[in-house]
Amino acid sequence: MRRSVPVLASFAAIALLGTLTACSTAAPKAGASTTAAAAIDVCGTPSGKASESVTVSKDLKTTPTAKFENGISTTETQRTVVVEGSGDKLAEGGTASVAYAVYDGETGKQIDTTGFDGTPEAQFTASATALMSGLAKTIGCVNAGSRVVSVIPPADAFGSSGNEQLGVGAKDSLVVVLDVKSVLPTKATGAAQPAPKGLPTVKLAEDGKPTVTLPKTDAPTDFQLGVLKKGDGVVVADGATVTVQYQGTSWETGKVFDQSWGRAPAPLSLSQVVPGFSKAIAGQTVGSQVIAVLPPADAYGEKSSSNTSQLAGQTLVFVIDILATS
Repeated sequence: MRRSVPVLASFAAIALLGTLTACSTAAPKAGASTTAAAAIDVCGTPSGKASESVTVSKDLKTTPTAKFENGISTTETQRTVVVEGSGDKLAEGGTASVAYAVYDGETGKQIDTTGFDGTPEAQFTASATALMSGLAKTIGCVNAGSRVVSVIPPADAFGSSGNEQLGVGAKDSLVVVLDVKSVLPTKATGAAQPAPKGLPTVKLAEDGKPTVTLPKTDAPTDFQLGVLKKGDGVVVADGATVTVQYQGTSWETGKVFDQSWGRAPAPLSLSQVVPGFSKAIAGQTVGSQVIAVLPPADAYGEKSSSNTSQLAGQTLVFVIDILATS
């Protein structure tokens, strides 16, 4: 549902590049990780000399300080749990809200930090198909409330090219201090609401995956929105970053053209999606599930010689589970 690939302004945005470019035909940003994601165990990451050599503060209420020798390196990702939390365990494929500080292991320079001192938390999924593999190995099967230190080699980060945008050299390992703040649900948890009249019907599988049945009528010509579940979380602001499960169906073909189900919940900026997708989410509460019907004007526009998008001219139906916002 993206209109274009956003400008990558943070380490998290680059680490999540695989999901950030979903629904886009643009090529990945230069310097992004190209590490193969198949058959990666994100739960069995060992501690080691490199990760154990990093000294880090244990006060989870303040921004961490990390000390290590410049040039720290490893051939495989290592992680050491500095503070063991007592919250829910982040299962493989699950998503967590996290705070992190990341450093260039060669120079000791801090690359980025977020989630501390009131800055927005990031949402990371413990899957190498949705996240840089070294980060997936950092957080997989860690309890909420934990602080983890990892040392990530280039093979699990930016590959042999490094990342010029972040100033990471081709041979530089990354040092990450990461707090798992909370484990997110995988589906909307709000109270079921009466089915909206006139909109497509939705049946949910046990895991929350929707099946949409379209009415045998012409597609609506205006934007329509219904709340299927009402969550009790915070209200999503205009332009916010959200983590959602979504499924998109074409009214014209009756077929699902894209969905997060079967991959991982998707972190999205509402300023980077088609207008109707943003309209469906902004103002809703976390934990809610909505269904939205987007005419072409709220989706990919009318098909023309200058608009050749595969979805141009089509009316789209989205079912969206709102899991988190920041």
